[in-house]
Amino acid sequence: MCQLHSSESRLRMVPSLGITYTAAPRSVSSTMSLLLFDSICIFLISQAFVSWSIQELHIRQEMVEKISAAGQLMNCSAPVDILFMLDGSYSIGKGSFEKSKYLAMKLCNALDISPEKVRVGAMQFSSTPHLEFPLDVYFTKQEIKDRLKRIIFKGGRTETSLALKFILHKGFLGGRNLSVPQILIVLTDGRSQGSVAITAKQLKEKGIVVFAVGISFPRWEELHTLASEPTDWHVLFAEDSEDAANGLYTTLTGSTICSAAFPGCRVESHSCERKTLEREKVLTGNHFCWKGSTNGNTVQTALCPFYKWRNIFIKYPSRCYRTMCPDPCGSHPCQNGGTCIQQGLEGYQCDCPIGFGGDANCAPKLNLECSVDLLFLVDSSSSTTLEGFLRYKAFLKRFLQAVWSKEIPGNVGVAQYSSEVKVAVKAGKLADLPNLVKDIDSMQFSGGSTLTGKALRYITQHGFRSSPIFTVVPNDLPHVVVLLTDSNAQDSVVEAAKYARGQMISLIGIGSEFLRAELAEVTGNPKWTIVYSAPQDLFNKIPDLQKKICSIDSQGCSSQSLDLVFTLDSSASVGRENFVQLKNVVSSLSLQFDINRDLTQVGLVVYGKRPHTTFSLGKHITNSALFEAINQAPFVGGSASVGSSLLHISDDVMTIQKGARPGVKKIVALISSGAGAEDAIVAAQQLRNKDISLLVIGVGHVQASLLLRIAGSHNNLLQIPSYEDLIKNKDIIIEKLCDEAKSPASPCNPNPCMNGGICIPGNSSYQCQCQSSEGPHCEKRIQRGDASQTWMRSRRLHAHQNSHAGVRKYLATQPFFASFQRRSLDYG
Repeated sequence: MCQLHSSESRLRMVPSLGITYTAAPRSVSSTMSLLLFDSICIFLISQAFVSWSIQELHIRQEMVEKISAAGQLMNCSAPVDILFMLDGSYSIGKGSFEKSKYLAMKLCNALDISPEKVRVGAMQFSSTPHLEFPLDVYFTKQEIKDRLKRIIFKGGRTETSLALKFILHKGFLGGRNLSVPQILIVLTDGRSQGSVAITAKQLKEKGIVVFAVGISFPRWEELHTLASEPTDWHVLFAEDSEDAANGLYTTLTGSTICSAAFPGCRVESHSCERKTLEREKVLTGNHFCWKGSTNGNTVQTALCPFYKWRNIFIKYPSRCYRTMCPDPCGSHPCQNGGTCIQQGLEGYQCDCPIGFGGDANCAPKLNLECSVDLLFLVDSSSSTTLEGFLRYKAFLKRFLQAVWSKEIPGNVGVAQYSSEVKVAVKAGKLADLPNLVKDIDSMQFSGGSTLTGKALRYITQHGFRSSPIFTVVPNDLPHVVVLLTDSNAQDSVVEAAKYARGQMISLIGIGSEFLRAELAEVTGNPKWTIVYSAPQDLFNKIPDLQKKICSIDSQGCSSQSLDLVFTLDSSASVGRENFVQLKNVVSSLSLQFDINRDLTQVGLVVYGKRPHTTFSLGKHITNSALFEAINQAPFVGGSASVGSSLLHISDDVMTIQKGARPGVKKIVALISSGAGAEDAIVAAQQLRNKDISLLVIGVGHVQASLLLRIAGSHNNLLQIPSYEDLIKNKDIIIEKLCDEAKSPASPCNPNPCMNGGICIPGNSSYQCQCQSSEGPHCEKRIQRGDASQTWMRSRRLHAHQNSHAGVRKYLATQPFFASFQRRSLDYG
């Protein structure tokens, strides 16, 4: 069998342009003559050279910006007749034809179009030339652009020579006499059906200036033949419209045709390079192949040629002449993401993002806009170095100068640590900004070990004690510690951080990139970390810090007690790649909650035809452990059954035995492709009957009516167009989950009463009515002879069921069931 081999690339230069040619020698296998062949295998692949081109104009990005800016300042206002000649052949294609129209419209921007100044016409050519509009019909830029936009691609052969003859004989229809300069702008791929050299020469001899603009994959030799001399000034490339426009204006304003260059601008020459990628078929050698035979008893063989395709990059080094103008924005004066807008020759204005605009160059202009007790904990250890410590001091001063004011109801404290902790500014001291800056300046580098854990424990115990005389400041404001460190902790910082967060102190960590993992463990959540890549980058994080501080008091439902189970479609209808995206979304959503046994517990169920519990509620009590477990969730494949998954969650996941907590809101988040959802309506209702909320997230083209019946209401249904859009809609999903998490939860779901006991809800509490057992949760089975005592206890319990205090008093005399000792009475 004869086959095509894979391609390889090589580089050569073009001899026709006087450029050195180098190429790797072709290796051809020597012909083997071990057998006498009756015939020769004819390899049915055309010997014709097959090629296409891809061009690039390589200029530094800084140069591109200058070229673009200069092009916007240039203008040609002189009597000139300009005719656009658009290649509308099949070799161009409709897409590239639209690009040529766009460039023609862009070139009009710098032309003073009017009956007395610049006149513009257009023609399209392919198999035959066609005049789209003459030069004496439209006399405003907008009219010309609108008419160019309406030109329809015709298709056909590339008869460039025929179109040039049309102009040679007919002239510029609608133009003026020969005293007005005539400019022909040919936009083509240079792949004409015949030679254009003679006709192009005749046009140029008549005084017509010809610009050749390469479109799509041009043959550059033909463009150089078409263009006027010097060709470096008259050959342009349409793929970079800004560069092409500047090149045209540069040539016009540098000649006697049009001399209205912007004051102060000058023409500069720089090296540029156009590339062409051609593909050719190369003989690699002769190999054995089979040949059919009319005789059914014999099989003939032959020595057949084998070919492979190789890519050849042809480079066209050249000189480009472009106009450069003084650029006040070239030094990038606008800071913090501001956009520089040039005004005149030397002026500029900064368009500043929200939160900036403290001066003309977009300095921070922020306000804390929230009320917090704030304490900065600065690393002063030897590992951070004196330079790092001074950098943090400068950052603190700049941050406070940008955001803090005496009108903010709150306190600011500053402490430094290494082996010991020193408080420079007490959090209860209401100091004005100048004194705050003075106190920060007085902080001295101490050196020593990096005992971050010790510092966090000290600050937790002693950092937020306000003086009684400042009673005007609320004492229930959120406590926020901002840790600034540039070295790894040398003690048990994770346990100390957990202790601090347990005391309702919010932690924000700032450090270098290499500390990202440790800071995430300290803060308990990567969203509360700020990392910088370079020292100067630290000061760009001021807005980030302001946003994180002020989001402490509006964290959605991260501090809400919640039992949350995700159930993911892991069937073949989703596929492995999309299932990975589902797991990434679940990980991202879980970041928004405080994962521990006191606040949010997360479980995960995946399903195909049957459900599989990846991990149950409370199995993983840290974000890092949870993320790792989510990543290990298996892809099941096969068909899908949403109903079996929801029943499994109802019966085997949202239970006390599997970690569900009475009195805590319970939510099931179903992410489904819609496959296998027909059996889920009854199971969904069973969840709701147990006071378990269900959020249904449908991905892709799903039956909205079916998912709505499963969700129970429009409020509990989200439809996402694709798996890629899931992460983009993360905030909407979180909002839905938080709204549901804040709704009241029944203390009797799941039923905390054992052995068939009946849970009777009360005012934020519950009590168990036992049948054949006793205890607060009916946990103790009793013998038959003790039934009368149980009946008496039940009567006494009923006497108190309308009095919450009575229930407390009665149950206080009974032995408590261990796993519910802290939660059985009050779920406020």
